[in-house]
Amino acid sequence: MQESEHTLQGLFTPGAFLRRFIIVGGVIAATVFWQLANHGTLPHGALHLHAPRLALLGEASLAIRLHVAGAMLALLIGTILLSGRKGSALHKCLGWVWVTAMASVATSSFFIHVLHTGHLSLLHLLSGYVLLALPFAIFAIRRGNVRAHRRTMTGMFIGGLLVAGLFTFAPGRLMFQIFLG
Repeated sequence: MQESEHTLQGLFTPGAFLRRFIIVGGVIAATVFWQLANHGTLPHGALHLHAPRLALLGEASLAIRLHVAGAMLALLIGTILLSGRKGSALHKCLGWVWVTAMASVATSSFFIHVLHTGHLSLLHLLSGYVLLALPFAIFAIRRGNVRAHRRTMTGMFIGGLLVAGLFTFAPGRLMFQIFLG
C-alpha cells in the first residue's frame, strides 16, 4: 500500500472521525450559544459559564437521573470503544456495558415528558430506533457482518449521544441550566 493511501485511510477511521466531529460540533455549539446569548432569544448575560449546579440534577426525577447517568457512561465508554482496538476481549466487555447503558438511556427516556407533558415527543422516536438498532448490531457482529455492526454502533454514538446530547444544552433544558444558565 502506498503511503498516501495509508494516510487517507487514517482520515476515515471511526476514532479520527469522532475527534473531528467533537471538535466541529463543539465549535458549532459554542457559536450557536454565543449567538443566542448576544443576539437571539436569551436576555443579555443569560448565558455564562459557571461551576456546574449539580443540585439541579439531584432535584430531577429518577428517570432523568438514570437517563443522564446512562448517557454519561455510554459517552465515556463509546469514546474508548471507537478509539481503541476492535474485536479484543476489552472491546467486547466494554461493548456489552455500552449496550446496557444505551438501552437504559433509551428506556428511561420514555418516562421523561418534560417537553410535552404527558406525551411522547419526536425525540422518543430516536429512543425507539436505539432499542431496535442495538439487537440488530449485536446480531450483525455475531453473523460476521463487521461493516453493519460498525455503522450501526457508530451511528447510535453520533446520533443518539452526541447530536441528541447537544440538544440537551438548548436554553431552558436541564443541562443548559446546570452548566450555562
